[in-house]
Formats: sequence, structure tokens, C-alpha cells
Amino acid sequence: MTDTPTTAPANVPSAQPTTEPTTAATERPALPDRLSVDPRSQHHMRAVFAHEIGIRLNGQERTNIEEYCISERWVKVPAGKTVDRKGKPLMITLKGTVEAFYK
Repeated sequence: MTDTPTTAPANVPSAQPTTEPTTAATERPALPDRLSVDPRSQHHMRAVFAHEIGIRLNGQERTNIEEYCISERWVKVPAGKTVDRKGKPLMITLKGTVEAFYK
């Protein structure tokens, strides 16, 4: 018997870790046309909020937006510390160009 080194064939993948991103991080749901932060709203999508999103109104990134609609070009933001009789903040509708994106 001859002593020849055994090597793995070239087409067998090695057991070294890869640097590719995980599939969970790359699979994000498409951002909807209308989205609300309020979980009681019909426009709330829990899968979208699993990732960090950003919203721009007229080119400026806003962090206090409660609801947006891209096609109708509006966002709703709280009116300071003012609340209604049920304790929910009063909302002001701002109009302009709305862009939603993942951070």
C-alpha cells in the first residue's frame, strides 16, 4: 500500500465560517403605502416594525411620526403634549413628499 495524502475534492465545501449576511437580516417585508405605529390600527404591520425604519418628509428625516401615507403625501405627528380625553396624543397632519426606508 502506498502512502498518498488524502485530500478532499475541490467541489466539496469547507467547514470554514462564511461572512455572508444571514437570510433573516436580508429578508425585510416591503414597506407599505400606509403605516401606523398604533397596534390597534388596521394599518399597523408588526413585521415591518421588527426592523428599524426611517421616514423623510420634504427631504428631512423625522423621528416623531405616528402614521404616514406615501400616495396621499401626508404624515401625522403628535401636537406637543396635548392629549384628548382618552389620554391619547392629539395628532397634526403635515403634507409634503413622504419617503419611507429601512435604516
